[in-house]
Amino acid sequence: MATGNILLIDDEEKLRALLKRIISLEGFSIHEANNLKAANKVLEKENIQVVLCDVKLPDGNGVDFTLQVKTKFPSVEIILLTAYGNIADGVQAIKNGAFDYIIKGDDNDKIIPLLNRAMEKLQMQKRIAHLEKQISKQYSFENILGESSLIKEAITLAKKVAPSDATVLLLGETGTGKEVFAQSIHNASRRNGKPFLALNCSAFGKELLESEIFGHKAGAFTGAVKDKKGLIEEADGGTLFLDEIGEMHIELQSKLLRVLETNEFIKVGDTKSTKVDVRIVAATNRDLQQEVNDGRFREDLFYRLNVFSIHLPALRERKKDIPLLAEFFMKGFAQKANHQIEAMSKEFLEHLQQHEWKGNIRELKNVMERAVILADNNQLNVSNLPIELQTTNYKPQTLSAFDLASVEKLHIQRVLNHTKGNKTEAAKLLNIGLTTLYRKIEEYGIVT
Repeated sequence: MATGNILLIDDEEKLRALLKRIISLEGFSIHEANNLKAANKVLEKENIQVVLCDVKLPDGNGVDFTLQVKTKFPSVEIILLTAYGNIADGVQAIKNGAFDYIIKGDDNDKIIPLLNRAMEKLQMQKRIAHLEKQISKQYSFENILGESSLIKEAITLAKKVAPSDATVLLLGETGTGKEVFAQSIHNASRRNGKPFLALNCSAFGKELLESEIFGHKAGAFTGAVKDKKGLIEEADGGTLFLDEIGEMHIELQSKLLRVLETNEFIKVGDTKSTKVDVRIVAATNRDLQQEVNDGRFREDLFYRLNVFSIHLPALRERKKDIPLLAEFFMKGFAQKANHQIEAMSKEFLEHLQQHEWKGNIRELKNVMERAVILADNNQLNVSNLPIELQTTNYKPQTLSAFDLASVEKLHIQRVLNHTKGNKTEAAKLLNIGLTTLYRKIEEYGIVT
């Protein structure tokens, strides 16, 4: 049986009674109104999903009423009923947001299928809204894991730039989470209701990359049988993330520069400009200044992209975050595989922290997925790691009373405990610079 709240609006009592009987037999809850004033009161009071409304009413017109309802209650679907249908009214009704426009009496057998379709559309919209909410939550600054000063600094900078329309350049090695940062910047901006599109510039040759970004007109080249929008146009109003921007061919760089300077571009094979309102977030693992010096990257584009740059630290620069990230991946993969895994052994974590992680977070994620798959009990052990992580220069982490680094680590920890985590005060007591203190905290993995 169908469920949902339906509002019937018609000044003909007999017709309302007939429709009520037909619709209620399908399990819908029915509310009634004989004019638009009464209908507005019902809409304010009840959680109405679908409105069945006559076009001609004593105090107004259903076509105009549709626009009013969709403006105030955008999720409500409206089906208009008319005794004398005409094309002009039907067209205007649909323009105003009506779900459908049908003839009274003759089309009673269409009402139930229409109501069911309207309810299906509402359920689909709810599911989409829920998914969008989940995605927004997934790609938020709150979900970027890390307690190290370097990642916290990157998050702080990203939060500050997100509300603006400034171009952002994300710098860092492959696998450091540049796309996650780009998506989080988009979600924290005024553009979050618009598209976020991503493209890896290293995945395409020059001609194909140009078509992917800027689009093309039919006949522009062999195989271009119809017009195609590029990602820069598809992302209009939103954000375009260009990963590995350092790989972009220098001839295409001038077209991207024009977008940044004028908000205009020309499609491949076109003769006129197309206007766009799009924010560019770019990322690279290359040294773009060196690329400029070597003549492989336009200097003017570099300065346009480098309005606001954020460095994302490599995993080896934030080793104190490895246990936190490893636990997050462990729980996620364990749930996905339906494994009861609750912990990681001390030796397992020590092996993780001594690895260089050239593939950064992406490599750690892959290692944790493999470990979960191989686990035989509720704890991850060294035997669950790849061979190279089991054997590579492993030395158990021990403190020696005579080791200078160990003494220094212990002393810094005591001073930080004394200042209750106040790093500025701790640096003064230690008679070292604040930057030096942060570096030593990172180096020794000191918990603050």
